[in-house]
Amino acid sequence: MRASLALAILAAMSSTALAGGGFDIVVPVRPGVPIIINGVDASYAVVESAMGLARNESMVPTVYGGRPIDPQPNVGHYYPSLGRMPGYGRLEIEPPANRRLPKPAESYHQSWGAESAPLPAQSNVPVDPPPVIYAPEFNGPRPLPRPFPRPPRPRGF
Repeated sequence: MRASLALAILAAMSSTALAGGGFDIVVPVRPGVPIIINGVDASYAVVESAMGLARNESMVPTVYGGRPIDPQPNVGHYYPSLGRMPGYGRLEIEPPANRRLPKPAESYHQSWGAESAPLPAQSNVPVDPPPVIYAPEFNGPRPLPRPFPRPPRPRGF
């Protein structure tokens, strides 16, 4: 009885270690940023594979419920790395070397300058100046105030 109970506990404990090869549901961490696996948007889809750090063999993941995406984005922008011409814009045509050249443009010259504003007008000496100019009096530093002298103390009788 004890042996069968120990065997049942051992089988139950080892079956959880074999449960790592099931399926996973992919939930993106940042909303609006898709998770792409082999050209398929796997956001909120079921992915079945046997790969990871604990597995030596790797299996191509199968995505159930994902949407296929276009490998070349059709967003209306020009990506030179895609190797396609832009869908709109200026069409560059190289002119032939022996074409008739246009007449040269007329010369053009323009200059700018900067200067300070003019100084205000200076006043002249008054026509009738005052006869005397009073200056403040200064007799040197003032002495510090001294404390009042103390009255003499009466001497004992």
